[in-house]
Amino acid sequence: MTAVQRPTAEELVPPAWSRRPANLAKAVTEELVRRVVRGDYPPGSALPAEHALCATFSVSRTVIREAVKVLQEKGLVQIRQGSGTAVLPSTSWNLLDELVLAATIDDDATLGILDDLVVTRRLLESDMADVAARVADEDALARMRELVDQMDALVDDPESYHEHDRAFHDTVMRASGNRIARAVVRSLEGQVINTARYMGRSERSMCEASNRGHRRIFERIAARDPEGAAEAMFAHITEAWLVRRGATGDPDRLAR
Repeated sequence: MTAVQRPTAEELVPPAWSRRPANLAKAVTEELVRRVVRGDYPPGSALPAEHALCATFSVSRTVIREAVKVLQEKGLVQIRQGSGTAVLPSTSWNLLDELVLAATIDDDATLGILDDLVVTRRLLESDMADVAARVADEDALARMRELVDQMDALVDDPESYHEHDRAFHDTVMRASGNRIARAVVRSLEGQVINTARYMGRSERSMCEASNRGHRRIFERIAARDPEGAAEAMFAHITEAWLVRRGATGDPDRLAR
């Protein structure tokens, strides 16, 4: 069997920029991230030499060096003096990086990376709901109740509903006092919140089902039931994602 030949740098046409980008290094970096994630430059291979990349993108060596340095900071490549730049496996990539995560999501037909994101969010938010049930003050409880009531009236206005949805989850996270976990969740979700693959459809019935989950979370937190609050958050995040994702992907990935 003949081995599949990967395209060379010269064969990979430059991105179709309608106009030359003001920040060439940034534009080249973004394109190189997409190509590494897509597998145009496979793990273990050498990134094309500077002169080849200069020709591919019609830019100077300075621009290429700056872009490759940023790729190394993101964990995609390793610069080795005298032996070229090696492409690293996906286990080395910084998936908390906005460009890397976006490119990985775009290249993942199974939605497995979004499943992993949801599992991570679910673990952190379930724990924060547990803590919130122990320590939330009356102001936080009042804010949760207010948001849940407001969402009942916003089921026909998906944009406003989702704004209140995020505010509810953020109120629970704030009430827990775990600033690191909250920052991780906000960073991850902030990078995918406007993508159709993560948000899925927005229909009245889905908003109604979602807010029933919010109300269960609030009720368990208000009842000072840590275990119940964690279970309600776990179920809510899981069920909401399964509905948004539909038939795509492997639901067993969420059975953790």
